[in-house]
Amino acid sequence: MTSWDVTTIGRASLVVTKGTTPTSIGRTFTQSGIPFVKVESIQTDGLVDLRKTAFIDEETHRALSRSALQVDDILFTIAGTIGRAAQVTADVTPGNTNQAVAIIRPDRRVVEPRFVLYCLRDKQRVQKAQSRVVQSVQANLSLSELRAVEIPLPSLQEQRAIASVLGALDDKIAVNERITATADELSGSLFRRAVLHSPDQSTARPLSETSEFVNGRAFTKDSTGTGRMVVRIAEINSGPGSSTVYNDIDVPEKHLARPGDVLFAWSGSLTVARWFRPEAIINQHIFKCIPKNGYPQWLVSQLVHRKIDEFRAIAADKATTMGHIQRKHLDEPVHVPAPGALRTLNAEIGPLWDRALVAEQESLTLAALRDTLLPQLMSGRLRVRDAEKTVEDHA
Repeated sequence: MTSWDVTTIGRASLVVTKGTTPTSIGRTFTQSGIPFVKVESIQTDGLVDLRKTAFIDEETHRALSRSALQVDDILFTIAGTIGRAAQVTADVTPGNTNQAVAIIRPDRRVVEPRFVLYCLRDKQRVQKAQSRVVQSVQANLSLSELRAVEIPLPSLQEQRAIASVLGALDDKIAVNERITATADELSGSLFRRAVLHSPDQSTARPLSETSEFVNGRAFTKDSTGTGRMVVRIAEINSGPGSSTVYNDIDVPEKHLARPGDVLFAWSGSLTVARWFRPEAIINQHIFKCIPKNGYPQWLVSQLVHRKIDEFRAIAADKATTMGHIQRKHLDEPVHVPAPGALRTLNAEIGPLWDRALVAEQESLTLAALRDTLLPQLMSGRLRVRDAEKTVEDHA
């Protein structure tokens, strides 16, 4: 094992601070403008999701100048969900953030920013930080506790090499995400064009005639903590997390989700998604959409997507704690391409569906490899040159 010096986040940074909510200084959020990063904006892959930011105007941004973001700042969530980290890129600036997110401005004379990012994505280090969390109304990690978090201090050259190895995997994951997004966007465009521009080539049918909608069950009860993941709405939206339930019970085939299956959360956030993770158990409030009449999975996905806005509007009108749709809503009509048009579309959309699924599954493998290499590289147990050989075989 390599013997490295150790420093702390505080000693390796020029600034460790946090943001302020605009309402606390008499300001309001706007519909557009300067990105305002929240906890939910920070993804588990170390990036900021601009689709999940709020916005403030220039005047508010100037009033909150203490927390104005700079390129290569490291963001670390310190309230609510503790321990998500992301690096600020040029597209996030100008930007700002609130008091639930800490801003770490690494001292480049001491540390490489992306190396600090990976230090804070080391699960053991995050768990150690979480052990210091103050439990009040919501979990909270103070700035002083964050400053005290220890990180290894190899040479800058070694830091850059470690960040480069791990970054190669994250960069490939980012490429796969773009492939998936592009394939799905193109699929949607092809389908909409076929339905809208050639109405005579489609037939109105009840959605329920195209797929069997099998509802999950309460499989989180009496869970064993081992075995397969139990898929809830949270797992569809964000993947597995600290609250994910695992159960090793036997369940019928119709309640299992396998890669390529279409899942439709019919309450709460109402989401339709392609499952790409390992075999899992489907919990209640989620339909497994099993195509009928030889229809392909992609078609069922497109048809549910076409209805999702209507379904969300229906759910929003429910005077309950969690909006939902009912079985009768699945009998509403959708436009299904005629056999000839469907064959043409299948030749175009089928390969796009398959390519997106492959990219999603490959990213899971790459992320698992990154998470395996990260603590070994950070501790010096694994040399960079050995890690590079492993990465070359995958990326």
